[in-house]
Amino acid sequence: MTEEALPPSRFAPGTFSPAPGRGRLGRMLFAQARMETVLTLRNGEQILLTVLIPVALLIALSLMTVVPMPDPRVGSAAARIFALAVISSAFTGQAIALGFDRRYGVVKRLASTLPRWLLVAGRVTAGLAVVAIQLVILGVTALLLGWHPPLSGLAWLVVLVVLGTLSFGALGVLLGGALRAEIVLALANIVWFVLLMIGGVALGVESLPGWLADIVHLLPSAALAEGLHSAMVDGTGPGPRPVLVLLVWGAAAGLLATRTTKLD
Repeated sequence: MTEEALPPSRFAPGTFSPAPGRGRLGRMLFAQARMETVLTLRNGEQILLTVLIPVALLIALSLMTVVPMPDPRVGSAAARIFALAVISSAFTGQAIALGFDRRYGVVKRLASTLPRWLLVAGRVTAGLAVVAIQLVILGVTALLLGWHPPLSGLAWLVVLVVLGTLSFGALGVLLGGALRAEIVLALANIVWFVLLMIGGVALGVESLPGWLADIVHLLPSAALAEGLHSAMVDGTGPGPRPVLVLLVWGAAAGLLATRTTKLD
């Protein structure tokens, strides 16, 4: 039967609900980001990685003098643990989640109904939401420990957290989208531990040997920790180098991830 021969509809448009068809992009993005956020917060391993360990390290670094740290000690510890929180969620958590989503066919099924850019945007938005929750918890803990945040650095704090989340999020997608889930699980945790110990987070770059410090200065973990220290302790901007390091790592990882990410 041709289109011209079809009888007119007996029902006015909008009679039936829900109406078939693609939803609005804003609602699709919100639903995808909400689902990713809820799944992350329901995962006990992710809660351990993103909340419990950073809070415990913040308390330990603030109260114990084993690890050398500039004064005020609580502010310096808070800056480093804020950086660790971003790495935990945006890189380690996203890489592991993407790796296992690929293994179980979740990404392939979602890609059949949603644009790929929306899948990426949903994960990034969820990462920002989880990081925001982390930083609220860590910020309250730091305040209870005696941290006095300089108001002049709050704007830079927000900028660096967003930039760090995007940069490490791209690195997480690069890792989780290219390798098998079991390899991603092991490698993501190893990288997290290495960055914590010698990546300019737990130990400042100034505490490392000269040749190693020159290398660590070029890592996004050190750039984020140094930038957050400037914002959260000194109340000043981080300077061009930390911002440039984060931008270069994020752009390079994002471009490479678009070529290597697999759906299954």
